[in-house]
Amino acid sequence: MSDVDEDAVWDEEGEEEHQQGAEDEKVQVCLLTQETMAAGLSLLCRTGNGLGHAFVKMDLKNNGLNDITAISSFIHLRFLDVSNNRLVDLSPLASLTQLLWLKVDNNAVECLKGQPLAQLTYLQWLSLAANRLTDLDGLDGPALESLNLTGNAIKKVAGLQSSCFANLVTLELRGNQLDTTDGINLPNLQHLFLAQNVIKRLEGLEKLERLTTLHLRDNQLDTLDGLSPNMKCLQYLNVRGNVILDENALQCLALMSNTLQALVLSDNPLVETMDYRLNVLILMPQLKKLDKYPVSPEEKSEVCKRIKVLQEEELVEP
Repeated sequence: MSDVDEDAVWDEEGEEEHQQGAEDEKVQVCLLTQETMAAGLSLLCRTGNGLGHAFVKMDLKNNGLNDITAISSFIHLRFLDVSNNRLVDLSPLASLTQLLWLKVDNNAVECLKGQPLAQLTYLQWLSLAANRLTDLDGLDGPALESLNLTGNAIKKVAGLQSSCFANLVTLELRGNQLDTTDGINLPNLQHLFLAQNVIKRLEGLEKLERLTTLHLRDNQLDTLDGLSPNMKCLQYLNVRGNVILDENALQCLALMSNTLQALVLSDNPLVETMDYRLNVLILMPQLKKLDKYPVSPEEKSEVCKRIKVLQEEELVEP
């Protein structure tokens, strides 16, 4: 047998051994112990009633945990990091009603049915990035201000209603499987990140009246139809890496002409057309930045001249 063949056999056997080990690891229950919790505790503070002191911060990341039942007795916790474990069930968190900050990134949470976080009425910051969520059923956050759902497999966001998320300001849904923006009914939302989905349609945006940042990079938009005049606060729009080909697809930008300050359109077919920057600036002369570059004084001057000519031409039309 040649050296190459021997290497191939060794690799296959090694891979088989690795897979068997992974299977054994999967079935092994890794419980949270008192020792692990004690090692993760920090930040001694007064308790809510002011009558005693307790540690209010716990760091449990990178422990291989798939069961955190023991945490339920730590009712004074305000900050908890359980990221990079193997958690599926979050129900033990229900008793931690003082939580303000919760990070559950890189686990195996597939659903939130049963509303495991419904009792966390003070929770302001929540990250469930890189889990296995396909929808938001069961998610509730009356005090949430920031919600990160990046890197799941979410296909629809029908559960994002103002009645459940009245205080939400920042929402991250990057790297999911959304094909539309419909379903985000959050009038107080200010920052919305939807990059790396498969979005083809802008829908329901008229409800986002306080939105200042809309990030739609690396989707499948060929038009910006769906932008709404109700979006009276929008300052930053990123649609880099979509499939916008025709300048006519940008006409809706005129609806944001009084507020939009920065626009990113690079890596769209449109950018290859002649006078791309100038034509966009004629449509939106108030822009301060287009793609990576600030609008120069020379560009502003040229835009003013072009607009004046266009206005004169309109006046002489029969």
